[in-house]
Amino acid sequence: MVVTGADRGKSGKVLRVLTAKDRVIVEGINRVWKHVRPSQRYPQGGRIQKDAPIHLSNVMPLDPATGKGTRVKAEVKDGVKHRVAVKTGTDLGRTGKK
Repeated sequence: MVVTGADRGKSGKVLRVLTAKDRVIVEGINRVWKHVRPSQRYPQGGRIQKDAPIHLSNVMPLDPATGKGTRVKAEVKDGVKHRVAVKTGTDLGRTGKK
């Protein structure tokens, strides 16, 4: 869910996380026009719309229990760190790599 900016209040699926720049690309959020020359990939050329990155501080995860944005805290369960919604205590999944 987007917290601030032109797309405030909208939500979408996270497509990519750019950890080096602290940004995420969210489906349907922060759409920009890109002008492209004719090429094999785009034979007509012209303008295409694409999703641009948005800063990590401007998004928050959705709580599955309420459907609203929530802050997240970390809890350790059975030696594995999990993300937990602050308001409802709903488990949002484990953190880190598998």
